[in-house]
Amino acid sequence: MSIGHHHHHNKSDSDTSLLVAVAINIVLTLAQVIGGIISGSLSLIADALHNLSDATSLGIAVFARAISRKPADEFKTFGYQRAEVIAALINLTLLITISFYLIYEAVWRIFEPQIITGWIIVLVAGIALIVDIVTALITYKRSKNSINMKAAFLHNLSDALASIGVIFAGTLILLYDWYWVDTLVTFLISGFILLQGLILLPKTIHLLMEGTPEGLSTEEIKIAIEKIKDVQDVHHIHIWNLDEHRIALEAHVVVTSDDFKEVELIKYRLKELLKNKFNISHSTLEFENLDTNCEEN
Repeated sequence: MSIGHHHHHNKSDSDTSLLVAVAINIVLTLAQVIGGIISGSLSLIADALHNLSDATSLGIAVFARAISRKPADEFKTFGYQRAEVIAALINLTLLITISFYLIYEAVWRIFEPQIITGWIIVLVAGIALIVDIVTALITYKRSKNSINMKAAFLHNLSDALASIGVIFAGTLILLYDWYWVDTLVTFLISGFILLQGLILLPKTIHLLMEGTPEGLSTEEIKIAIEKIKDVQDVHHIHIWNLDEHRIALEAHVVVTSDDFKEVELIKYRLKELLKNKFNISHSTLEFENLDTNCEEN
């Protein structure tokens, strides 16, 4: 599998397949709502709502991917890549909200058990499961290096699990009239969705809050910089993610030399160190000598 092919695939083909997935999920939502009304199954209607959120999350993800490819301009000098992180935040919030709604549905069903037509549930949920698996496979390939696509994939995965749960519940209702299984399955599904959402949400917020990137230590970077020849001290260090894959740093560096060429050489060494050792691709360094050291200010 060539790297070049993979890169091309990520752009044109992937958006087309994602848009197809959006369309299929909208059609599926309508089918589930109709099936839910005919069978009297609230679990199918709940699953339909979840499917609609799938279509929405995929739509948001595709839109964000398109925005993130825009080159940097005078309004967004760092570029638009963070649009994908914002999309992930919207999707995860949606996911958590839906899981709370499903828990509410399950609690309600304990007090008001529903008489349900089992075979319609199994049939419609079976079709839903096939669509969910296809959609999940489309998003999974792109979820490995994008928090936006990971959030969309989680939507699809949770929906596939929900469909399995609905089929399981529908089968037991058909065979034994065990209506309580429907409630139990809903609790399990919503608990799983909630857990996944709550795991990814702090990472997304950390990115948007410009927190220090995972695995990087300000102290470690400071020590490494101060080991470079002619560097006396480094302070005012700020490290943050421009987007998921690019890290930026700004710092004040106190040097012992006043010679411009010497300082340029120090700057080159520092930038190489930051790029090669810490994967920091964008660094802004302000140089000071011992007389103009601003650390005391």
